[in-house]
Amino acid sequence: MAHTTSSSTPSASSSSAPVSAAAQTLSITRPDDWHLHVRDEAALQSVLPYTARQFARAIIMPNLRPPVTTAAQAIAYRERILAAVPEGLDFQPLMTMYLTDLTPVEEIERAKDAGVVALKLYPAGATTNSDAGVTDIRKTYKTLEAMQRAGLLLLVHGEVTDPEIDVFDREAVFIDRVMQPLRRDMPELKVVFEHITTKEAADYVASADDFTAATLTPQHLLYNRNAIFTGGLRPHYYCLPVLKRELHRRALIEAATSGSKKFFLGTDSAPHASQMKENSVCGAGCFTALSALELYAEAFEAMGALDKLEAFASFNGPDFYKLPRNSGQVTLVKQEWTLPSAVPFGAAELKPLRGGETLGWKLL
Repeated sequence: MAHTTSSSTPSASSSSAPVSAAAQTLSITRPDDWHLHVRDEAALQSVLPYTARQFARAIIMPNLRPPVTTAAQAIAYRERILAAVPEGLDFQPLMTMYLTDLTPVEEIERAKDAGVVALKLYPAGATTNSDAGVTDIRKTYKTLEAMQRAGLLLLVHGEVTDPEIDVFDREAVFIDRVMQPLRRDMPELKVVFEHITTKEAADYVASADDFTAATLTPQHLLYNRNAIFTGGLRPHYYCLPVLKRELHRRALIEAATSGSKKFFLGTDSAPHASQMKENSVCGAGCFTALSALELYAEAFEAMGALDKLEAFASFNGPDFYKLPRNSGQVTLVKQEWTLPSAVPFGAAELKPLRGGETLGWKLL
C-alpha cells in the first residue's frame, strides 16, 4: 500500500504511516516500467542505471539497428543489458521481439522458450527505427495466432502511416482500421496499446475487455502540444505519437488516476544524442528515465490522486502480464531539486526532458 506522510496533521482518510517533521513523503511498492528504450553499447551503459535505480523490471523495446527479430537476438541483447546493470542494483529486463511481415510462426515457440514476453508492432515508418515494421497487419495473422496460443503479448505503436491522414489523427484512425478488427479476429490475444495520446484511445481501452490495456507516459500526462512551441520550437518535447490538444491530455490523466486496472506506467523514455534532437530533422523521443517517478508524482499530485499512483506504477502492469508484484519499496520526498541540464550519452551528450528545471518531488 502507498503511504504518505507530511508535516501537517493527517486527515481521517490518511495513511497511518508516521508523520515526518521534515517533509511530505510517499512510499510505494517498487514499480516497473512497461515501455523503455535503452539503446545499446556505450549508450546503453549511460542510460540504464537511471532506470535500474527506480524500477525492478522494464519492457525493453526491440527497435535497434538492426532490430531484434529473433529469440537468439533477444537473448543476446538481454545479456548485454544485464552486464550494464550497476553492481548492487536488482533489475530484470523483460525482452520483446520486433514483429515484421515475415516473422515465422516457428519463431514464436523459440521466443517463449527464451523467456521473451511480447512482440512489438511498429507500423512501417511510424517512428524511430520502424522501417522494417509491419506494412499490413493481416500479413502477420498466422504469427499472431501462434502468439495467442503461446500466451505472448502484442505491444502496438498505435498510429497509421497513411500520408493522407493528419499526424494528430493517426491514433484515432488506428483504432478504427487496426485495433477493432484485430480484437475481433484475435479475441484472446493480449494487446497493450502503448503510449496512448488521445481521448479516443483512453475511451477505447476503458471500454475494452480484459485482454486490452494501455501504457501512459509522463509527458503525455503533463503536457499538451503547446509545450512543443512555447517560446520557440522545443525539440526535447517532441515524441511520437506527438503531444495532442489539452482535451486529450485531460482524458489521459483522468484515465491514469481513475483506478482502472487497464492503465499502467510506461515511460517510453527514448534517449537521443542532443545533436540529433537539435538537428534540422529532429529525432522523436523524450528522455525521462532520469526523473520518471518524480514526473509521474507531479502529474498525480496535480489531480489530487497520489493515493492512486502505487496501483498505476506497481500493480496494474504485473497483474496484466501475469507476473508477480515486486517486493520492497521506493520513497519519494516532496523536495525541490534541479534536474541536470545534460548527462553523458556514450561519447555524446543527452538532454533530459525538463533538464535544468526545478522538480517538486525527489526519489530518495
